Amino acid sequence: MSLARTVYTALAGALLPYARVRLRWRARKDAGYAEHVEERFGHYDHVVDGQPLIWIHAVSVGETRAAAPLVDALSAAHPSHRILLTHMTPTGRRTSEALFGDRVMRAYVPYDYPAAVSRFLDHFRPRLGIIMETEIWPNLVHLGAERGVPMYLVNARLSERSYRAYRRVLPLVRATLRDFAGVAAQSEADAERLRALGASNVDVTGSLKFDVTLPAEQIELGLRWRRQFGARPVILAASTRDGEEALLIDAFTRLDMGHTLLVIVPRHPQRFADVANLLARRSIRYERRSSVPSITEETRVLLGDSMGEMAAYYAAADVAFIGGSLLPFGAQNLIEACAVGTPVVLGQHTFNFGEAAAQAVEAGAAVRVHTADEAMQAALRLIRAPQVRKDMAERALAFSRAHRGATQRVTALLESVIGDR
Repeated sequence: MSLARTVYTALAGALLPYARVRLRWRARKDAGYAEHVEERFGHYDHVVDGQPLIWIHAVSVGETRAAAPLVDALSAAHPSHRILLTHMTPTGRRTSEALFGDRVMRAYVPYDYPAAVSRFLDHFRPRLGIIMETEIWPNLVHLGAERGVPMYLVNARLSERSYRAYRRVLPLVRATLRDFAGVAAQSEADAERLRALGASNVDVTGSLKFDVTLPAEQIELGLRWRRQFGARPVILAASTRDGEEALLIDAFTRLDMGHTLLVIVPRHPQRFADVANLLARRSIRYERRSSVPSITEETRVLLGDSMGEMAAYYAAADVAFIGGSLLPFGAQNLIEACAVGTPVVLGQHTFNFGEAAAQAVEAGAAVRVHTADEAMQAALRLIRAPQVRKDMAERALAFSRAHRGATQRVTALLESVIGDR
């Protein structure tokens, strides 16, 4: 074991006894953290019957959705193989259940400690390991590769901020990246940063998120909501993060928004109650999606306290502001909004989707703003200019279609190592 990984493993081992305490603490807001706890320590009761298994690790909701076209493609190309999908968060696991049902096995990936990782690998014996986006766990990757499991980093992205952070632990990161059999990067900029950290065999394949097929039933649900809302304009604040809702709500109430309905969908379900309390403290008339609301002219805000319905929210909206971009969280996924044909408003902090955001703005599918007031003003201008909004919607659809094809490129990359394994 290298010195860097030895030090890392010692630190991981020192923190491991506190893991159960942290899980109990997180379970106060999301009971899912109290479920399947032993899996996180490498203990599984899944029945593995010897059928060849392809393992895909998707840490949470976004990565799980992005993996959907890859799961479909690999299942179709290799029907004799089972697919194991692993996660780190309960929301990721629930998203997997909603998307795939019994089509895949699912489990929590173990904490990155050698004994736990070894138990995981011994139990499932995967023929191939696919890690989505930026999950670079040194022991998980190294022990997989050491046992002859080809490990791939797929849909890989690395912002400038993350690149600088990884540079601080370069020996560890370099060794881990070199354990990957291959890397499929979203963009050339991502590829360059990964190569600078030591990755080899890096290909640029694009983003799988452009290939995600939004469920038709979700689009229809959104259109039903829209009919219920009536003729009033709808602004969606999608996947908002802590601190952003207050800024957006205050801007919405300060400006003359007429009878516009603001729909707020927080990124994390444990914050639904916090946002409801925020609206109540400001004496704003609101309804919750979970209460099957009857939206009236007096309703100013709809709180989207539901999971797995983001496509429906986009379909119901005239304009979508993408959360995580107003404050420095790096933004959430703007690609789904474009795929529905919903004009996008972005803040300045889009490093998680840097290239896609820049391309969307250049294509005329999105506009950038600096503040919450500017976000509401931009949305209002679009609402008051139907032809401009229609043109922007068409550009959003064209932008989404133009960037598809990553799934085919990634599966072609993986095909040489799957074969008859």
